[in-house]
Amino acid sequence: MKHLSPGAFVAVALAVLTAGVAVAQAPSPPASPAPAKVEAGPACADCHDEAKIFAGNPHMRAFSVAHKDASGNAVCATCHGDGTKHMEAGGDKTLIRTLHGRTGAATCATCHKQSTERSSFMTGVHASSEAVNCLSCHAIHKPDAKQANLLVSEPTQLCATCHQDAASSFRTLPYAHRLKPGALSCVSCHDPHGRAYKHAVKETRAGEPGCVSCHSQVRGPFVFPHVTGVAGDCSSCHLPHGSSYPHQLQKSTVASLCLECHSSLSSGTLGSQPPSFHNISLPRYRNCTTCHVAVHGSQRSPQLLK
Repeated sequence: MKHLSPGAFVAVALAVLTAGVAVAQAPSPPASPAPAKVEAGPACADCHDEAKIFAGNPHMRAFSVAHKDASGNAVCATCHGDGTKHMEAGGDKTLIRTLHGRTGAATCATCHKQSTERSSFMTGVHASSEAVNCLSCHAIHKPDAKQANLLVSEPTQLCATCHQDAASSFRTLPYAHRLKPGALSCVSCHDPHGRAYKHAVKETRAGEPGCVSCHSQVRGPFVFPHVTGVAGDCSSCHLPHGSSYPHQLQKSTVASLCLECHSSLSSGTLGSQPPSFHNISLPRYRNCTTCHVAVHGSQRSPQLLK
């Protein structure tokens, strides 16, 4: 390494110091301007508590999967329409789509389109009207609903708000189906969206009355059926909700029940074999099931004797 003389060393040191000062005093480049702050528009959740808790709702999850973006008011607009004018007018309800009444049910039906031979959301026994519609039974904004299908309450309790006569039968009559949440309820037997045919009672996959789903001991097929479902069904003899008589029968005595069909006194009865050789005035003949024991059907006797 070449050694510098004292004078040359001082000159080099001064040059280095002068250059450092120049660099330190050089003006820094101007800072880029901060981006302008964009004010967010009003949100549905600013006024509606339902929008604040909607994140856990099945409708919200379905929207997120379908659209990949569940931010802002987009999910609300799916059912309620664009709410801009509604907000600008201070919450005027006439400027937003509500889900009450028949028009509200039509909005629900844009996604919930089920319609089969036995069941339909739009033309079932609970067909939408201004008095009864989807919101009568379903709480569509609830998050993490305790009841399946976003029901307002437990099915039996919910049905009783309108069907008070049936609800009273379950509670007050001595012979009745005992409803128990999680075990047996109105929807165990009835399809709430079913068509009006036979009171929307459910059927098995084989087209049998839904009663045999539980009462399998009377399930056919029988060679000699008693009730075929064409000219009668289980409710021809039994009261399905509750009765004052054993086995939930329609009448107090067996004879009075059987004679409603098996009688030659009137035309148009269902019985093909009226008891013409029995003297019904005698007590011994008034309990038909003493002999006709196979009242639900027989494999051997057309008279249902065994």
